[in-house]
Amino acid sequence: MSDIVGKLWGFCHTLRHDGIDYGDYIEQITYLLFLKMAQEKGVEVPRGCDWGALSELSGTGLTDGYVDVLRRLGKEQGMLGDIFAQAQSRFTNPVNLKKLIGLIDETEWTALDVDVKAAAFEGLLEKAASEGKKGAGQYFTPRLLIQTIVRCIQPDPRTHKEFTICDPACGSGGFLVCAYEWLLEQTKGGALERELAKRIKSKTYFGQDLVPRPRRLALMNLFLHGLEPVIGLGDSIYEAYSGPRHDVILTNPPFGTKGANQAPEREDFTIATSNKQLNFLQHVMTILKPGGRAAVVVPDNCLFADQAGEVFKVLMEDCDLHTVLRLPNGTFTPYSPGTKTNVIFFTKGPATETTWIYDARTNVPHITKKDRPLTPEHFAEFERCFGKDPNGRARRKEKDSQEDRWRPFHISEVKERAYKLDGLKWLKDESLDDPDNLPEPEELATEAIEELRGAVEELNAVLALLENGAAEELAQVAEKPRAYKKG
Repeated sequence: MSDIVGKLWGFCHTLRHDGIDYGDYIEQITYLLFLKMAQEKGVEVPRGCDWGALSELSGTGLTDGYVDVLRRLGKEQGMLGDIFAQAQSRFTNPVNLKKLIGLIDETEWTALDVDVKAAAFEGLLEKAASEGKKGAGQYFTPRLLIQTIVRCIQPDPRTHKEFTICDPACGSGGFLVCAYEWLLEQTKGGALERELAKRIKSKTYFGQDLVPRPRRLALMNLFLHGLEPVIGLGDSIYEAYSGPRHDVILTNPPFGTKGANQAPEREDFTIATSNKQLNFLQHVMTILKPGGRAAVVVPDNCLFADQAGEVFKVLMEDCDLHTVLRLPNGTFTPYSPGTKTNVIFFTKGPATETTWIYDARTNVPHITKKDRPLTPEHFAEFERCFGKDPNGRARRKEKDSQEDRWRPFHISEVKERAYKLDGLKWLKDESLDDPDNLPEPEELATEAIEELRGAVEELNAVLALLENGAAEELAQVAEKPRAYKKG
C-alpha cells in the first residue's frame, strides 16, 4: 500500500508545474482509477469510454479524448454518473496524463485486498489534505478522532432491518468509512448473512455534501471499501429536507461563516440564526430518528455564540445531550490549527438531565504536525470514561479520570449559564501563568476573532431591534449573558 501511495504521490509534484493542485490530482486519480477497475471487473461503460480505448490514445488526441470521456460518463445513470458528475480534465500536457495512466495501469487494483486499495486511496486523501492545508478540512477529519467517536457511538447496522447511518456534511466520507470498518472489526472481517450483507452494501450508508469534489471522493472512497452509498449533492441547511430519518448521525460540519449570511427559511428549525454550525445542529435534530444517536464536531463559538443558548435549550429539551468532549488545541492541525473544537454526543428522545464533560484540552500541549502529533493516547481515557453504552447511559464516575478531567453538570447548572456550555469549566489553565508557555499566536488570533465575531453578532441583533423599534426585546438582549469573553 505504501509503495502505491508513494508512487502515485511522487508524480503529483511533477503535475504541480502543469497547474494541477493536490485536490485536482486526487480527483483525476479517482476518474482514472474507477475506469481501470471497471475494466478489470468487466463493468460495462459506454463504447469508447473504457480504459483500453483511453490508454491507446496519445498526444492531443489523448487530452481531447479524455475531456470527451469525462463529459459522456457524467451523463450516465447510477454510480457511474455520480462519480463523473460535473467532471473536468485538469490536464493540458498530454505527456503528464499519459504518465499517470501508465502508473495506474501498473497495478491490478481488483486483485488487491479491499483493505489495501482503500488504505491507498485514504493515504492519498490524507496527503492531499496535509499538503494542501487551505480548505483541506472539507476533505479530511483526523482519523484518530473519527475512530474514537465511532467506538463510542457503535453504529451497528445489525440492530434492525432499517438501520441507517448518515453524515450530512460528509466530505471525503471519513466518518462513513470508519463506521463500516468498525463493523468489519465486530464481525471478524465482515462475516455476514447474504441478505444482511446486501442491505449493508447499498442501503445503510448515507451522506450529503455541498461541493461536487468531496462528494465524488466520498463515493470513490466507499466504493473502494466495497460499498455503494447514497450520497447527495446539495445544501444540507438551506434546502428543505424531505429525505429519510437515520439511526446514527456522525458529522463534522464545515467551520467558518462563509455562505452563512442569512437564516435558512425552514419550518423545522425552531431558532432562526445565520450561524452555520447552529443550523447544522438543528438539521441533525431533524434527520435523526426518535431514539437515534448523534456525534457532532463543533467549534467553541458554537457553544457561546449569540443564539447558541437558544439552540442548545431546544436540543437539551428534545435530546439527551449526555457527553461533551473538549478536544485538544491543534486537533485539526494543519488544516485549522487555531480552531478550538468539541464533540457533542446526544440521543433524540429523552430530555437532558446531566451532561458529562471531558476536558482533553486544558494543560495538554498543543498538537503539532511533527513534534506533538495526535495519538490514540489523547482519547484513551475519554473512551474509558464514556463507557460501553452508545447512548451515554453507562455507570460513570468522576474518579474515572486521574487528572480530574471528567465532570457531570446537572441541567440546572446548564440553565444558570443560559445553556452556553462553554462556561462549564473547572480546570485552571496553567499556561496563562507561564509567560514562556503561552498559546500559539495563531491560536490567540483565532480566539480573538471568534470573540469579536460574537460581539458583532450581538451588536447586529441590537441594531435590528432598534430599527424595528422593539424596546422591550432590546431590554431583554441587554440582560442576556455575554456571548463573548471579557478582558
